[in-house]
Amino acid sequence: MPIEETGAEGTSSVVKVSWHALYTRHQHERLVAHALTGKGFDIFLPQYRTVHRWKDRWKELELPLFPNYVFVLGGLDRMLNILTTPGVHSMVSWGGRPADIPQHEIEAVRRLIESPLRVQKHPFIKCGDRVRIKSGPLEGIEGILVRSKSAYRLVLSVEMLARSAAVEVDVNMVERVGGAEAFRKDRLKADTASQSSQPIRIPEFQP
Repeated sequence: MPIEETGAEGTSSVVKVSWHALYTRHQHERLVAHALTGKGFDIFLPQYRTVHRWKDRWKELELPLFPNYVFVLGGLDRMLNILTTPGVHSMVSWGGRPADIPQHEIEAVRRLIESPLRVQKHPFIKCGDRVRIKSGPLEGIEGILVRSKSAYRLVLSVEMLARSAAVEVDVNMVERVGGAEAFRKDRLKADTASQSSQPIRIPEFQP
């Protein structure tokens, strides 16, 4: 997410601010999100609703979609302030540096949980053909299509965390996504007809 900063001489420059993931202690996600929000950080804690049996009754709960993880936008200049927050274990890193979480992955997850569709956790998955939802509240979102019994699910993944989430979709409302962006631009017209006739490989998912 770019942020415009104004210099001393009135000149402006665009500074890229990335999302990062915090690894929290067990069941401390809400505590961490609340504490960091109070410190002025921009926090994203995706949650989903599920029904659990509670003693002699059923109870609807709101649980973290990615247990032990909270996302924070920027804030690397206040790293100590983040890491000393109660409940924070560490920041997810790559090569010794805080790992950037792609903006499009964050936005896809945000749209998923804000949609009226039923969202749930899903084992991490990377294989299979990518598809794109053609219409509805999740139009334009891409993921992997899997089949579970008689239902179809679109699986979204946060690659850096090796975590996935899924939502049930109508298989008729998805279309196959081609290769790399440059390839799609070069071959868009030529592939339009052929892609519509290519079958989508749908991996079987056994819970």
